[in-house]
Amino acid sequence: MPMNMSESLSATRPDLEAADRALVEGVIARQLRPLAKTITLIESQREDHKARAQQVLEALLPHTGGAMRVGISGVPGVGKSTFIEALGLYLIEQGLRVAVLAVDPSSSVTGGSILGDKTRMELLSQNPAAFIRPSPSACSLGGVAEKTRESMLVCEAAGFDVIIVETVGVGQSETAVAGMTDIFCLLQLPNAGDDLQAIKKGIMEIADLIVINKADIDPAAAMRARSQIKTALHMLRPASPNWTVPVLTLSALHKQGVADFWNAVTDYRKALTASGEFAAKRQQQAMAWMWELIDSGLRSRFRNHPQVRHELPALARAVEEGSTTPSVAALRLLGHL
Repeated sequence: MPMNMSESLSATRPDLEAADRALVEGVIARQLRPLAKTITLIESQREDHKARAQQVLEALLPHTGGAMRVGISGVPGVGKSTFIEALGLYLIEQGLRVAVLAVDPSSSVTGGSILGDKTRMELLSQNPAAFIRPSPSACSLGGVAEKTRESMLVCEAAGFDVIIVETVGVGQSETAVAGMTDIFCLLQLPNAGDDLQAIKKGIMEIADLIVINKADIDPAAAMRARSQIKTALHMLRPASPNWTVPVLTLSALHKQGVADFWNAVTDYRKALTASGEFAAKRQQQAMAWMWELIDSGLRSRFRNHPQVRHELPALARAVEEGSTTPSVAALRLLGHL
């Protein structure tokens, strides 16, 4: 007689607590409440919660990897939330399920975040085929939530076909999002100004798809911006020999051009899958993720080491005063590991 899901988990993961087993079963059964509770567990800073979260992720891992991971970035005011809502509703019409992980800026003073994406995506948030999760960034690199990668895996295990990661579009957040998604899309305004400045920032170098939103406001300006960006792209070395970065114009507000955008995403996946780059990119991202975790883990253990905590203040003062060199101080502290 075949085992049910609960019996199967008990047999394969006997270390899972009953509450965590219920979370895993609920996520796999595509229930939104267990999904939200699992992401909350993953985002928790409590040590016991971190241990539980890793066990839950291990149990969910066989059910991950099937979604298209789409990163979207752009300066404030470019219309990211309007575009994501239009795209999400379009994909749902095509029979797909959509998860949005919206990364909000946290206040450097209070640690709070805006968390307003559900308000800005009102229609999408009410659709049963959508899941929107605003995640406080807790001042992590470039405003990207530290646990976004794990949250993506949980959403994949819950059966979502497309996972959209929206970033605040400041600092190095674009690089971080590009490093965790399959395709990175940059939204631009028709009057964005000097396109060379964007190249200096390195943003266009990592974009797989560039979209000029709000093209309905000034179509002529949108076409000029498109021409400028396409010219600028010719100055850059392509990230892939099998893909030429398209520059599209659309109006998210009027839902014009959304289908063309998704067709471009589909073409991108087909091109990179055929060449083997798609799978290789995910493997590289997984390895980079592992080393990032190792790096942050080592830093945490180093800072919490009793001898390091005891000697660090005096050595830091000595470095500031010039009575010892940074290298001597660093080697002495590292010697405690």
